[in-house]
Amino acid sequence: MNLVNFSRLALTAAVMIACPPANQPAQADAIATANVVSAATQQVRRQVLKADANSFYFQHMADVFDTRSVGRAGAVWPLPHQDQAIHFQYAWQGQTFSYEDFLDRTYTNALIVMKNGRIVTELYRNRSSASTHFIGWSMTKSLTSTLVGLALQEGRLHSLDDALVQYLPELKGGAYNGVTIRQTLQMKSGVAYEERYDGAPSIASDSHELALMQNVRRFVEPALTIGRAHPPGTVFEYKTLDTAVLGWLVERVTDRPIAHYMAEKLWEPLGVEADGFFIMDGPPGVGREFTGAGFNAVARDYARFGQMILNKGFANGRQIVPAAWIAQATQPTDPEGPMGGYGFQWWTAGGSYYALGLEGQYIFIDPAHETVIVKLSYFPPGDEMLYGESVVALQALSASLASP
Repeated sequence: MNLVNFSRLALTAAVMIACPPANQPAQADAIATANVVSAATQQVRRQVLKADANSFYFQHMADVFDTRSVGRAGAVWPLPHQDQAIHFQYAWQGQTFSYEDFLDRTYTNALIVMKNGRIVTELYRNRSSASTHFIGWSMTKSLTSTLVGLALQEGRLHSLDDALVQYLPELKGGAYNGVTIRQTLQMKSGVAYEERYDGAPSIASDSHELALMQNVRRFVEPALTIGRAHPPGTVFEYKTLDTAVLGWLVERVTDRPIAHYMAEKLWEPLGVEADGFFIMDGPPGVGREFTGAGFNAVARDYARFGQMILNKGFANGRQIVPAAWIAQATQPTDPEGPMGGYGFQWWTAGGSYYALGLEGQYIFIDPAHETVIVKLSYFPPGDEMLYGESVVALQALSASLASP
């Protein structure tokens, strides 16, 4: 399967991915009575990805789901403006398109373009603004990966080659037994989990419905008993369940909710301007942050995170994430194919790399041109070609910028 198709599955998966359990996750039938989500609210949640509604819902997730805040504190890291007119063209499927074409063809809600640490373009559409919190969908995976790197730096994790069950012994009953942290970061766990949300019976479909729509079980719960499809470390297959397990791992070794750890170790040091938040899976008081795809933030704070990654972990006057981690996480695990590659929960493409979220969410980083681009979109479901077109356009936009 090529990267565009993978992205779609990944992202579609991104839309419904979840978060970690406590030591003994309750079974759905035992906690069904804890469901406090009304039938009307469940139905609203099922509309979130639809083409006639997603441009609105992607800006208003806190009105639809339970959330947990990732708080900010301290002085804001300033992002200076040095605006410049944007003029570029890109070729796609035998045609040439302009910047204005790109904005419309790829369903843009918001766009921030940074060159050499300065914002050169910032725009908001469809009644969004600089204060709007946008769902990142699977861009959240890149943030979760970064938290794994911080836990490793602190010695909470001893090695990426440790088995998951060393920290999460609850996984011994399923195919995650024998899988390492590194293999999970690389999406090479080998567990028998298929990313699909077409309504056909599957673990993913059940988790989406029960964990996020109804809030009667946690998304990560199937990891306890799941079967094996491939030997660990041998086959790349995008699985949001892998990221949910990583979120649970960070929660376990830090002994606190992901949102609290992220606030202390990443969001506050980064000098963001607004609180972020996760949507939650599972029953109230039992569920966890949707660490595979549930983080929301304002566009400038996504840009701050991207600039920190471009700066090899340095931002706001301090080294926040180890430079060695950034270098490792953003390199493809295997040689890139025609459509790119995958690192530690980052997509890669010919020297650039990016966090990618369902229906067109991007933090695109181009070290060769010192560029960070945040593009927040509302692709129609099922239009896989828009992912490939957007990457081609973002590469062309990055290369076109003059140094401020």
